[in-house]
Amino acid sequence: MIARLESDLGKAIGTGTFGADMKVSLLNDGPVTIIIDTKNRE
Repeated sequence: MIARLESDLGKAIGTGTFGADMKVSLLNDGPVTIIIDTKNRE
């Protein structure tokens, strides 16, 4: 599938590992932080 996409698009396609452990960090750089809780839909 990846080889076909690369051939059709004419450029490399990035791939990864399904279920890989990702290290993510967050920097809140602004005057307001808005928290959206999607579990509470009342």
